[in-house]
Amino acid sequence: MKIKNALLSTAAATASLFAIGATAQAATVTVKAGDTVSQIALDHNTTVDAIQQANHLKDVNLILVGQQLEVNGDDSATTTTTTTTTQTSQPAATTQSSSQTTNQASQSSQTQSSQTQTSTPAAKTTTQQSTSSTSNYSNNSSESAAKAWIANKESGGSYSARNGQYIGKYQLSASYLNGDYSAANQERVANNYVASRYGSWANAKSHWLANNWY
Repeated sequence: MKIKNALLSTAAATASLFAIGATAQAATVTVKAGDTVSQIALDHNTTVDAIQQANHLKDVNLILVGQQLEVNGDDSATTTTTTTTTQTSQPAATTQSSSQTTNQASQSSQTQSSQTQTSTPAAKTTTQQSTSSTSNYSNNSSESAAKAWIANKESGGSYSARNGQYIGKYQLSASYLNGDYSAANQERVANNYVASRYGSWANAKSHWLANNWY
């Protein structure tokens, strides 16, 4: 009887309700000499489109020194997570019986799963690995082709090409390169820029085709 009462008390004590709220705050950035919207977006982990919409910019390539820009203004949101845990009191004998039944069913399921995995033909496993390798190679080839295409459109593939503030093979803003115009830094910065803004070189190429810039 004491065991039963202890179990009932424990079950009742574990019922709980939690609510967590978090509100993201918008940040304001003051434009400095040499700043670009794309650089500000990269520094604040957002996108050019989000900054343009938040600040109603008619031309994202035209911002003024001293201008106040709202960053992540459109991404502010309140997230509320509610977790409710409820346990129903049960006699100790019923709980133990249910636990034993569950353990037996779990052991039986694991045994059947193990037998099924063992019976998988080796040829099927080899085919799956081959398909995965082919898919990865195809994706890598597509990315390399898209990257080379953009480099050719921007600079003819030259690391020394310059057009105003835009420098190198991928015509990156000088502020992105931080004074290091080496080929290695150009490749590293270009990869980071495309990954953060478009997710892939293929997506960057699609944007270039639609807008004549990336």
